[in-house]
Amino acid sequence: MTTLTATSEPTLLGEADWWRQAAVYQIYPRSFADANGDGIGDLRGIISRIPYLRALGIDAVWLSPFYPSALADGGYDVDDYRDVDPRIGTLEEFDEMVRELHAAGIRLIVDLVPNHSSDRHAWFQEALRSPKGSPARDRYIFRDGRGENGELPPADWESIFGGPSWTRVEDGQWYLHLFAKEQPDLNWDNEEVRADFRTTLRFWADRGVDGFRVDVAHGLAKHLPDELPSKEEMKAITEPGQHPLWDRDEVHDIYADWRKVFDEYDPPRIAVAEAWVETSRRPRYASAEGLGQAFNFDLLQADFDAAQFRTIIAENLALSAASGSSTTWVFSNHDVVRHATRYGLPTPTEKVETSEIMAIPSKDWLLRGAPEEELDRELGVRRARAATLLEFALPGSAYLYQGEELGLHEVGDIPDEARQDPSFFRNKGVEVGRDGCRVPLPWTTSGSSFGFGPNGAHLPQPAWFAEVSVEAQDDDPASTLNLYREALRLRHELQAAEALTWDEKLTTGDVLAFSRPGGWTSVTNFGDTPVPLPEGEVLLSSGPLEGDELPGATTVWLQRG
Repeated sequence: MTTLTATSEPTLLGEADWWRQAAVYQIYPRSFADANGDGIGDLRGIISRIPYLRALGIDAVWLSPFYPSALADGGYDVDDYRDVDPRIGTLEEFDEMVRELHAAGIRLIVDLVPNHSSDRHAWFQEALRSPKGSPARDRYIFRDGRGENGELPPADWESIFGGPSWTRVEDGQWYLHLFAKEQPDLNWDNEEVRADFRTTLRFWADRGVDGFRVDVAHGLAKHLPDELPSKEEMKAITEPGQHPLWDRDEVHDIYADWRKVFDEYDPPRIAVAEAWVETSRRPRYASAEGLGQAFNFDLLQADFDAAQFRTIIAENLALSAASGSSTTWVFSNHDVVRHATRYGLPTPTEKVETSEIMAIPSKDWLLRGAPEEELDRELGVRRARAATLLEFALPGSAYLYQGEELGLHEVGDIPDEARQDPSFFRNKGVEVGRDGCRVPLPWTTSGSSFGFGPNGAHLPQPAWFAEVSVEAQDDDPASTLNLYREALRLRHELQAAEALTWDEKLTTGDVLAFSRPGGWTSVTNFGDTPVPLPEGEVLLSSGPLEGDELPGATTVWLQRG
């Protein structure tokens, strides 16, 4: 029997460490619930669904960007970091939402986008009006171009969304944007930038926000010498912490500064890093001197395979022990194909490479128009239910994405003219984009938008949404929605120290089994063939059991001690 712990001193949940084993539900606000009927989700819609969230049993909401934005990148192009997009609501409604969430026992984590602002931000507009070398331009990254008349960009770099990562302005200078041209990168060597974000952190913390999800956390610190390296030269840089753009060691000075702000509050505010970095580099982002927690996307990128899951779980619990943090488990979010669909497609013989931020599995299937005959919907949902029940049994935080509790599949057949994701337009024929996981949720079996709002939805919803809506599943004890509800209820009841023990007798072939403190065991059959069901009282299973056998693609929780 092998015991793994996520902390050197096992910890139970308390006021200051509520996040360590929390179930956090991501709301993409424009697609959650629309109260005013304009087709876009809003804060009033979220407030109306708080009873649903409470009944689901989550500990916290992670709210994706709700700031004023032109939506060049779904809200991740921020015009004003200390306001609410009027299409989504008002600051007064935000305060009401915080009060109502807290009254329901649900904490709030908000998305923060510090790598770049939007090109409509007051600072960037001032920079465009200001001369070269001015303080206004120093808040961003402006450079003279190459060539006889500066007509060439400062470097041949490509943006994450495709196309060049430099755009020229009227006076001939160029500005850096690692994402869309509407998202100019901020200069984090500028003390004014650092001070303004400290103000932003306090602004939201003072309004009751419990924590922050930090977008592109590995990108803030940059090293840009006078002679910029080419993209090929950057590929050759392998020394950790030395890439000019990503995961530089200096980024942690920024987060140490933020930690001082977090610790001004009681309990301290928390943060979780979106950092696409080498596994060995993740603990520093999650350290108590930094952000405190970092996303682990390893399961999100894994096949439905017992050996892969075991390796990932063991490695990440060891990393958590090294950082003193708890690990995070994620299967779906606003950037990737929903895991019910990933698990329902044939396992590719070769991994398809995509950009690190937009690691979209099943890309080839989407590019070919999402042929329905290749997707085994029933198998995908069965595997997703099994994987989720395993996830809920693990020590650490479980991050859920809105709609996964309904077993939603990716909407793969959105017409080109209805798409919104910039990656689709900038990489046509290469990237389909992320709209398929951002389609507004189905709440009812009928209506112009299946209960999302009274007047349609900003992305087209498929007819099959009716049969997987909240209304369709609410009273069905076998539904995916009620599996989530019961699993989260039991998770709170059973939760104890952050440790697990592999059950080596049961962990064989396609079976993965581990026990948690308190004498309960999680057993998952990743295969297609039933296996003997271990002895013990069945607490919950992800699917029907067959006598004394555990069917394939099924997880069971057992009380054995």
